[in-house]
Amino acid sequence: MGKGFFSSETRPGLLKKTILGPFAGLLLLGLLFQFTACRHHLPRVQVEPLPGYEALFQRSDGWTGGDGVFSVSLGSDRLLWLFGDTFIGQVKDGRHFQADLVNNTLALQTGKDSQPTAIDFFYGHTPDKKPAAFFMPPDGKGWFWPYHGVRTQEGLFLFLMQVERTPGPVAFDFKTVASWLASINNPQDPPDRWTIKMKKIPWSNPDRVFGSAVLLQKDHCLIYGVVDKRSAGLVRKQIILARAPNDFLEDFSSWHFFSQGKWITDIERADPVCDQAANEFSVSYQPALRKFILLYNQDSLSEHLVYRLADHPTGPWSDPVSFYQCPEVRWDLRVFCYAGKGHPELSFAPDELIVTYTTNSSDFNLVENDTRFYRPRFLRLRFTGP
Repeated sequence: MGKGFFSSETRPGLLKKTILGPFAGLLLLGLLFQFTACRHHLPRVQVEPLPGYEALFQRSDGWTGGDGVFSVSLGSDRLLWLFGDTFIGQVKDGRHFQADLVNNTLALQTGKDSQPTAIDFFYGHTPDKKPAAFFMPPDGKGWFWPYHGVRTQEGLFLFLMQVERTPGPVAFDFKTVASWLASINNPQDPPDRWTIKMKKIPWSNPDRVFGSAVLLQKDHCLIYGVVDKRSAGLVRKQIILARAPNDFLEDFSSWHFFSQGKWITDIERADPVCDQAANEFSVSYQPALRKFILLYNQDSLSEHLVYRLADHPTGPWSDPVSFYQCPEVRWDLRVFCYAGKGHPELSFAPDELIVTYTTNSSDFNLVENDTRFYRPRFLRLRFTGP
């Protein structure tokens, strides 16, 4: 569903070395890219890699790599990072060494530039002190991958996708089960002291998940979800939209769904606000454009990052515009990129948006033996007028 995922088995021991071919794509990382939309009413976009921010996640001990990479502002210059499958262990000679792979982790950052005051990583532990996921499904089935979240006056709310193992090709042997909402009433404390309550979202199912993006409005939250529409063996990712009062986000009876310009209570009558999207994306307001921007990897797994614009968070959304081609796909035929999204919490100026994506491979050994994979890649987008 738009991610590259692996088994959560413990993988101890020295990892075998893999020698890759020429890394011509790396030459692109030092360049400034500029793309002009073919239609005159779309903005001009400048794209610049941010190696300083990437360096925050190039670690040699403890947390050494993860995907997902959602961010939530906690206020007071504090930022929460949420990761899916994560390596916990050591890095030696550019390889994961004596590494465990757990299904989700967190990081708490203070300060929002590339040299924050502090960044601390959090994950769970088994009774015998081995690394474990931070969030565990209350029903004991499968595991969680974190999605987006929001901080309101009532606390911190995080969306979690419940997943189970299923037969399939390497990196895609999983199925979605449901979506959950985790509520934390003391987000001002460190995550290892949080009080967490979890509720399963009643309208979620294997083909409908919620929490890909959450947008905080004046008195309510907009919760974006994805529906898989299957036809002739193909899957189309359609975005649907829910709305709930800020004070009653965990009261599912207060949720309404967008349909034909109105908010209704029947989820089955919800209309897609965007077609042919991705499982992971971001929605935010771009002040310099006075537009809302939807950003993702085209078709979920693609070297192309795209954006779409709208005057309102409900759409209608413009056609996708490709603004960046991930150079890592040229490293090896088994490489793919995904999980593209924007992080407005990191932006300093109204004309910029910080973006991340993740690089992965269909060959797990390749990822184990090369720590350039499976960690956030950072870009800065700057928008100028049409």
